[in-house]
Amino acid sequence: MSDLPSWLTSQLPAGARHPGLAIASLGDARSLGRGGFSLSSPAFDSGEELDPCFTAKEEDAVAPPLEWTAPPPGAQELIVVVEDATSSGDEPQCHWLVWGLAGQRGKLLEGEVPPRTGKNAHGNSEWLLPDPPEGETRHYVFQIFATDLPLTLMPGASRADLIQSLAGNVMGCAILTAPFTGTADDEEGWDDEDFE
Repeated sequence: MSDLPSWLTSQLPAGARHPGLAIASLGDARSLGRGGFSLSSPAFDSGEELDPCFTAKEEDAVAPPLEWTAPPPGAQELIVVVEDATSSGDEPQCHWLVWGLAGQRGKLLEGEVPPRTGKNAHGNSEWLLPDPPEGETRHYVFQIFATDLPLTLMPGASRADLIQSLAGNVMGCAILTAPFTGTADDEEGWDDEDFE
């Protein structure tokens, strides 16, 4: 694996510095936060632990809400990529690929089904629920990209397809990070006791 670019290293906590992150190859120092472009969530601050309601630890878990400021002028489309930066290997585990978002200030509501989604690491087109082993902390990097051309990808495209389509067309990008530490699944314990 190659090193993470220096312009990005300072923006990420130590545990989230995977050199294979989409933003490492698609963004640069000039496009990161260009014109004040930023990504946030009403459910957590950057660097704050994800609530279990967005993870596999809760039965009715959904994708977290996201909000973004106006992208650089001329942006045609916005794309969201969420990756587990604690993953081993050349590529981080992909949790969400979303595109087809209007090139303007906007948001995705909690659990909202986006206009177009691609395949996550498990091969389906939905929010892949974070599910780290008990006691293990994993770092999730939410990345948003503003493009100068609309994407022509079909729903269900892969991460590789998306990155190839974005290459050379990113005019602005921003990141939001959130760790999550695996906990014991109490419910399963209760269920086991109920059947004894």
